[in-house]
Amino acid sequence: MRRYLATALVLVPLSADADPVADGEALVRQNCASCHAVTQEDASPNPRAIPFRFLGRLYPIEHLEEALAEGIMVSHEMPEFVLEAEQVTALIQYLNAIQVR
Repeated sequence: MRRYLATALVLVPLSADADPVADGEALVRQNCASCHAVTQEDASPNPRAIPFRFLGRLYPIEHLEEALAEGIMVSHEMPEFVLEAEQVTALIQYLNAIQVR
């Protein structure tokens, strides 16, 4: 069975290999990298978008689970989206893997 993340513009298949970190990386590269830095070294294309490697300085990453599952919506130009449980797990694991403290 293929699973998909639906956003305003992109459908991203999760891998059948069940590597949550790789799946999380695929999700952020397809859906977030046009504004946010999504690795430990890149710069955010949008200077107002926080690099994901620094999210842990602002929030405990695990506290993002509920917002991601219910639909995260912020006050800036980020599109609203809702993730499936496996996608939330993948995204949280990827974010934890790239954090710079």
